[in-house]
Amino acid sequence: MSERDILEEIRNSIVMGHLDAEDEGFDGSMEGTPGTVELVEQALEAETDPQQILTVFNAAMDEVGRLFEAGEYLLPDMLASAECVGEAMDVLEPHLAGTADTQKGTFLIATVKGDLHDIGKNIVITMLKGAGYQVRDLGIDVPADEIVAAVKEHKPQYLGLSALLTTTMTEMETVIRQLKEAGITDVKVIIGGAPTSEEFARKIGADGHCRDALEAVEKLEALRSAS
Repeated sequence: MSERDILEEIRNSIVMGHLDAEDEGFDGSMEGTPGTVELVEQALEAETDPQQILTVFNAAMDEVGRLFEAGEYLLPDMLASAECVGEAMDVLEPHLAGTADTQKGTFLIATVKGDLHDIGKNIVITMLKGAGYQVRDLGIDVPADEIVAAVKEHKPQYLGLSALLTTTMTEMETVIRQLKEAGITDVKVIIGGAPTSEEFARKIGADGHCRDALEAVEKLEALRSAS
């Protein structure tokens, strides 16, 4: 198989949500055939430029986004494709070390103190990994001081704060206040969760608000373009 052919196979596999040989893909017929992970491994073994593979990831997810916007894909379909890219990135990342633009940036994310919900957070993680961001998940019920300490340690470009309860959303303001008190002003803070809003984000000094995982990707892309 030529390099061009294997790159096209990787693109098709992502669009079809075909993770690996044990996965049947969207049409139920792909089980037993190489999936995204195996195809990326084959491409690397053939000494394909890792940056070319990364470009294919982005092109495939652009196509998936177009299909979603057109109503041809549902959210679970898009998440399956994003999972393909996320898993394949784990294979690709060691080969990208030292090259330019290996990541769009690091995104640190946490569900704030007092809140145990993580479904929305986990969907955001999957989507952002699929979009090419390096994501560090701090988990649920994370106190403000631990979030600030993690920002100091990992120095992410972006910080995501999630809350699903009106009683815990105020903890987001605590995190932002402690970041400022620590002199940390270069991390962009994005908040999300059912009770939050764009108005609330402005009130507490966050850099943006997202209603769902799709908007989280869009907001980060906008912030990247503006920086």
